[in-house]
Amino acid sequence: MKYFIFSDIHGNLEALQAVLEAYSKECPDCKPICLGDIVGYGPNPKECIHEIRSRKILSLAGNHDHAAIGKIDISYFNPYAKDAVLWTKSVLSDDEMKFLDSLPIRTVIENMNLVHATPCEPQQWNYLFTLYDAQHNFSCFDTQVCFIGHSHQPIFIIQKETSDCWVHPHPILCFREGWRYIINVGSIGQPRDGNPAAAYAIYDNETHIVELKRIEYDISLTQEKMRKNNLPQYLIDRLEMGR
Repeated sequence: MKYFIFSDIHGNLEALQAVLEAYSKECPDCKPICLGDIVGYGPNPKECIHEIRSRKILSLAGNHDHAAIGKIDISYFNPYAKDAVLWTKSVLSDDEMKFLDSLPIRTVIENMNLVHATPCEPQQWNYLFTLYDAQHNFSCFDTQVCFIGHSHQPIFIIQKETSDCWVHPHPILCFREGWRYIINVGSIGQPRDGNPAAAYAIYDNETHIVELKRIEYDISLTQEKMRKNNLPQYLIDRLEMGR
């Protein structure tokens, strides 16, 4: 089985459509998986929810999904994220909110653990930024690999048995027996690694090869929609910088 895995759409319809087009061309037989944050920041939360629902894509809940339906306190959000959450909440229908509320926090498929933030305390919405964080989180799942999103920064982290972990610097990785992996697939709608192109991953569970991939989309159109909806200028500007 092959899997087409992505995360952090954040209401960015143009980025989502570009990634779904890549899915249709590159891996139409793959099972698509979304690791959460369908909404938040971007101008098309309703349309992004519709795309995920209509295609019956397995999706998890992210912190912005929960924020938009009032399930978490947004006082710790930065002011730009908070403004975007409040706007998103104002445009969603009851049915769309029920859909977001129905999404699981984590799930396990074959040798994969899937979660939006971290395998340790996933509902705390912590970030995994350092190898020290990774070392701790390897103890919180027992599958060979855990796929995550949340930080918007794609990365491969490897642990050989119980040894220290390290970062794999290339976009393609082949699993080895006895080694374990945490893989951040990056963000579709708001990358933060200096590359504004939408990110996704393809994982072949038979060859055990994972590839992190990017695709460009019409950023200016998304920015234009954000301006029309009076979303924060900071969020508009950061799209083209990938920050």
